[in-house]
Amino acid sequence: MRIRSAMAVSALAAGFLTVTVGPGAQAAPADPTTLVNPFVGTENSGNTFPGASAPFGMTQVSPDTGGQGGYDYDQTAIYGFSQTHLSGVGCGVMGELPVMPTTGAVSTVDPAKYASAYSHGDEQATPGYYRVGLSTYGVNAEVTATPRTGWQRYTFPATAAANVLFNTGRANQSVIDSEVHIVDNHTVEGRVHDGGFCAGHDQHTVYFTASFSRPFASYGAWRGSTATAGAKDAAGAGDNGAWATFDATTQHDVVLKVGISYTGMAGARANLQQETGSSYDFDATKAALHASWVDELNSVQVGGGAQDRQTAFYTSLYHAQLHPNLAGDVDGSYAGFDAKVHKAADYTPYQNFSLWDTYRPQNQLLELLHPDVARDVALSLVAAGRDGGWLPRWALANSETNIMTGDPVTPFLVEAWTKGLLKGHEQEAYALLRANATSLPPADSQYNGRTGQPFYADLGYIPSGLKRGVNCADKGGDNDCDHPASATQEYALADAALALMADGLGRHADAQMFAARGQWYRNLWDSSTGQFRPRTTDGTWLTPYDPVPADHQFHEGGAYQYQWLAPQDPAGLVQLMGGRKSTEQRLDAFFAYPHLLTDPARAVHDDWISSPYDYYSKATYNPNNEPDLLAPYMYLWAGAPAKTATVVRAAMTLFTNGPDGMTGNDDLGTMSAWYVFSSLGLYPTTSGGNFLALSSPQFPTATVHIGQRQLTISAPGVTDVNRYVQNVSLDGRGVARSWLGWDDVSRGGTLRVNVGSAPSAWATSPSAEPPSINHAAPDSRRHVDASIRGLNVDVLGQAPGTLPVSISAADGWTVHPGALLLKSNHLPVQQTVTLTPPPGAPPGSYQVTVTVTAPGANTVTRTAPVQLP
Repeated sequence: MRIRSAMAVSALAAGFLTVTVGPGAQAAPADPTTLVNPFVGTENSGNTFPGASAPFGMTQVSPDTGGQGGYDYDQTAIYGFSQTHLSGVGCGVMGELPVMPTTGAVSTVDPAKYASAYSHGDEQATPGYYRVGLSTYGVNAEVTATPRTGWQRYTFPATAAANVLFNTGRANQSVIDSEVHIVDNHTVEGRVHDGGFCAGHDQHTVYFTASFSRPFASYGAWRGSTATAGAKDAAGAGDNGAWATFDATTQHDVVLKVGISYTGMAGARANLQQETGSSYDFDATKAALHASWVDELNSVQVGGGAQDRQTAFYTSLYHAQLHPNLAGDVDGSYAGFDAKVHKAADYTPYQNFSLWDTYRPQNQLLELLHPDVARDVALSLVAAGRDGGWLPRWALANSETNIMTGDPVTPFLVEAWTKGLLKGHEQEAYALLRANATSLPPADSQYNGRTGQPFYADLGYIPSGLKRGVNCADKGGDNDCDHPASATQEYALADAALALMADGLGRHADAQMFAARGQWYRNLWDSSTGQFRPRTTDGTWLTPYDPVPADHQFHEGGAYQYQWLAPQDPAGLVQLMGGRKSTEQRLDAFFAYPHLLTDPARAVHDDWISSPYDYYSKATYNPNNEPDLLAPYMYLWAGAPAKTATVVRAAMTLFTNGPDGMTGNDDLGTMSAWYVFSSLGLYPTTSGGNFLALSSPQFPTATVHIGQRQLTISAPGVTDVNRYVQNVSLDGRGVARSWLGWDDVSRGGTLRVNVGSAPSAWATSPSAEPPSINHAAPDSRRHVDASIRGLNVDVLGQAPGTLPVSISAADGWTVHPGALLLKSNHLPVQQTVTLTPPPGAPPGSYQVTVTVTAPGANTVTRTAPVQLP
């Protein structure tokens, strides 16, 4: 990631940047939109978009230049302004109906040829509004929006041939088929049927009705590469589109408003009519959306600090409130996961759930700032399960993509349940979650579900070496059986969360079962290496093994990044790692902590980051991705909370006021939510825990509006140097621990954090650490496994205590030693013994059988070819 902003360069040159507090500090702005830079993240795979969207809106009208987010800052041409975008995804997505103004004869329908050059010097963006000069045609293009409609205003030069092209055959993902119709001299309608997000098999359809502010003089349509003037219709697979031509000789402006829907044309028309009526007043629509964003961004008001820091904060707050998106029409109708139209009764339907990402901090930020939206999102997920028969993992519109792995929907919905957001729907939600956690989706459904569930339930982990379509269902997208080590950890944290819900609903037997499974993360802990390690289908450790790439058995990370993923039991993880001091030292190595003290901005680039999509090359923190987002807060369980402040501020140097000022993909606001929470000195480390970890805030003052209440956070004199918490009080009462209950925060009050330039003893005792939500006993199974590797036999055992193991071989082969005493103490422990051939055995290949037994455990027999040289 390139460093461009003055803030980052200053930090690089001189260690931590000192934020000015006092006369030079920035007060909380009256209009926070002035501190939002929508271009942040449009470069270097941040994959954000700079166009216009209402908060959580159905439409996101934005320029299309190419790239996974639709707009790549480094491109030099715009080929249209499409109606839908997602912020910060890792694959091309949505981008339906790019509309493009041109001048002159319509001589080509190839977007690469009718695209226009543009300059960043003739481009501007603010929340709810985007403008650019299209220099090829001399057109000024502007966009704004309402929740379900996209608005565009084109100011043409004087010409008799001012064109507006509708390309229904082009999107930012694969278009399956489309259609477009010239309805009358004001109206164009159609639909786009597309899908295939990343490697998914998803499909959805967007319907649109487009209405112009004045009649067009002529029109045409195209199929494939053939454009036909006067044609009104085009439909089918491949390239389709239509155009309208205006006489702009004297009247240069044309306003276009586009209503969209996922239910059908009637829904698109109703959305357009109810939200816009007969108005074509672009400026009034822009002003209304601006006011909406002012209200949204004023949900948190920060004061003090440098302007670049405030810009990073408010840009993050903006990005965190773009998704999820409205799914329903103005009458509550929505497209279900059964491809049927339903009507929501007691909630507003939402869609686009990047759950593997957003279950971490973005969900909790919505709960804090917008509990009404968080409730609707949670009930939309329950409806998705009801309609489709299963809960999704990564849902795009009304289809499952099966992207990413693990079981993120469980911690997401359990988190909502703990806040009372599932009231009246608890039993239905629990039934869906239980089915998802204990069984597989129907074979003919679109869902992969927990593909490793049968193995996990039987073995306590998902083994390495399973095959898609043979051992595991394969319905496109990602698969737990491809990344079994991380999927095991994700299942365990999900089960621990589900145990809380089961217990709260009186399902005590279920609660006991799921709580026990919450400890199964330990079944992949290799105490000989001090790392999580994949186990093969034979049950033994994957060998040979390098924990940095980890044979890609962890999803988008190696064993080092995933070593912290046990948010349900951080205290237990600390004990596995040898205790608090040992864990602190491990964290120091993981973060390259000594380097952070001298030159943090350089260290994060040199020591942490390789490139946005390089997940498997370093043994250090990767702030570009979600698996280790909570890692800076693990210091709270290691008894060194002061170090959290150092690491968090180092990571914050990656958030700058430039197009590359985003750390990796924003993933529908997830990374932005991390920045917002961390700037407030609060962080939700585990779903369902109902607490927030404490650290030092970034700004001297912050006011968080929570419904009718407000939380005032005060950190007098805080800077990057004065970053260490000395003491904390809430409403005048001392807080000796490094966390606050969710209710303590959500009821409002005054949180005062006194800081200094040196670490203090605050919250360093074991009694001050945050809770671990899972306290179940470790796995008590007695089991042995074995695998033959040449003349070596790996023997792995697991038992509550010490496990005596006997090993023997058949047909005159012997094993040395023939007995082992494995000190397990609930953990898998492995030793290797040696095979010796019968005396006088000549060179050649032999089928060798080995048997391993242990009292009170199973007997395992392995047969494998052994080559004697």
